[in-house]
Amino acid sequence: MRGALALLLSMEPDIEIVAQVGSGDAVLSACLETEPDVALLDIEMPGLSGLAAARLMREQFPTCRVVIVTTFGRPGYLRDAMDAGVSAFVVKDGPVDQLAGIIRRVLAGDQVIDPTLAVAALTSGRNPLTDRERDVLVAAVDGSPVGEIAAHLNLSKSTVRNYLSSAIQKTATRNRIEAAQRARDNGWL
Repeated sequence: MRGALALLLSMEPDIEIVAQVGSGDAVLSACLETEPDVALLDIEMPGLSGLAAARLMREQFPTCRVVIVTTFGRPGYLRDAMDAGVSAFVVKDGPVDQLAGIIRRVLAGDQVIDPTLAVAALTSGRNPLTDRERDVLVAAVDGSPVGEIAAHLNLSKSTVRNYLSSAIQKTATRNRIEAAQRARDNGWL
């Protein structure tokens, strides 16, 4: 997908592709070598996530604008992306000429957000989960028993139960599987 997108964008007369990387861990070194004006990142990248890379880029390369292009159009991800300082957040289902236009708008100083996702983000509310509740839900999503989750996270079983109970309550669900699913659907995990 990355190669096809780069090929199509390189056909635009005013867009030059200066680097392509296969993982979030390689983003910063590629920016250091090529000094891009815009970086296109996905949310889920091997190694460092696209959002984590965007946060680091804001600190280390503040003049480079970040466009998140993702299949994961979830409200929580949009909020996290805005907090990370991205200039645009769009879902991958649009045509390449639309993406080229978004890149041009971002270079002109605009901020571009997928309108449907913006409405969903405004109506879904902020992530109610703490970092530890998210950790416990991520560990619980595959149905692991409380003892395994506790051992994996170096917590006591009672602490894991408390975090799970709190996450279930905050997500207004009946059990940890539903809580994890709701949290994932909202981009909170």
